Amino acid sequence: MYGSPKITALLRRDGERIAQKTVARLMREHGLRSRTVRKYKATTDSKHRHPVHENVLNQRFVAERPGQVYMADITYIPTDEGWVYLASVEDLYSRKIVGWNAGARMSKELCIRALEQAHKHRQQRDGVVLHHSDRGSQYASHEYQNRLRAYGMTASMSRKGNCYDNACMESFHSVLKRELVYLERFRTRAEAIRRIFEYIEIWYNRQRIHGAVGYRTPDDVERQYFEAKLKGDVRIKLWTGRIENVKIS
Repeated sequence: MYGSPKITALLRRDGERIAQKTVARLMREHGLRSRTVRKYKATTDSKHRHPVHENVLNQRFVAERPGQVYMADITYIPTDEGWVYLASVEDLYSRKIVGWNAGARMSKELCIRALEQAHKHRQQRDGVVLHHSDRGSQYASHEYQNRLRAYGMTASMSRKGNCYDNACMESFHSVLKRELVYLERFRTRAEAIRRIFEYIEIWYNRQRIHGAVGYRTPDDVERQYFEAKLKGDVRIKLWTGRIENVKIS
């Protein structure tokens, strides 16, 4: 359930003149409250011998256009058959989930399939892509890094054990869990994956408003950007220099 800020934004969008304090008071009076985020728990293994990249993003969670910065991470979802692992790729500009894949194994192939989907979404767009992830073995693997290079993407990795370096991606997975996973019991992995599809493709990207992008949906943010670009109402600035010249440590 939305909290008072988002409910206020939706009411104002529909023409209602109402203060957030009023919405908060009415919610309290009716026993309504948004669900809180549970404590972060690491899901990937950073104890490996693969090279890791420096933290180029460095918690600068700002992008000037779609397809400029991608965030990637893995989370896990319980079912009666066992865990389902979800690899997601989020566009920092619109907060849209542009790539995802779910399966029974937390493998590099799972992450590569999510990356492939994100790359297809981005085709025909200009500029360098900064790809940020944690230091997990899936993302540091030679296969994944080779795919990043093939797609013209520059790698950035969080500091060891610092979930705040990938906060936007962590936030999406927390939202997914409190709005879907914690409210349902999945008897099979197939059922969980179907519900994940519905949540991301029907609800999150298309209908759910996001406070970080002006209480708009990710699809609306992306669409409005390209409409403005066609009209010449936006300036496109590409990240260069440091992002294109990252050293592997």
